Amino acid sequence: MNLNDAQQKTVAEWVAGGMKLAEVQTRIASEFGLQLTYMEVRFLVDDLKLRLKDPETPKPVALPATDAPVAPVAVPETPASLADAAGQVALSVDKIARPGTMVSGSVTFSDGANADWYLDQTGRLGVVPKVQGYKPTQEDVLQFQAALEREMSKMGF
Repeated sequence: MNLNDAQQKTVAEWVAGGMKLAEVQTRIASEFGLQLTYMEVRFLVDDLKLRLKDPETPKPVALPATDAPVAPVAVPETPASLADAAGQVALSVDKIARPGTMVSGSVTFSDGANADWYLDQTGRLGVVPKVQGYKPTQEDVLQFQAALEREMSKMGF
């Protein structure tokens, strides 16, 4: 695996541009005529002291926070389904979690607005409203948190 200085510079530019190791391996084969294994490309990148770019992860949508202490809201113990009575937050949990999540589901807020929610492997909660820019009321947020806590405790989380 002998690359000249110009080839090493080209590989460095590819890596700086965000190419993954497999893509670098393919480009080396097509442009330089060298057949390297994936591991050899990995060693090459290490030898050149290059850093691969991590793929960007989607940023979770944060729920509104309050500065004041919040008193618990009494939410009647009902099954978490979208068939709950109007005016309440209804939470459902997916039977199979979405990729990249531990648990996921959907929520219908008291005004009828829908959103998807998820809990990722690091314990971060994300809420993605169906309508961009939607913000639930503070009471809906509290009901959502209480319903989510109940469902998580049922699941052993």
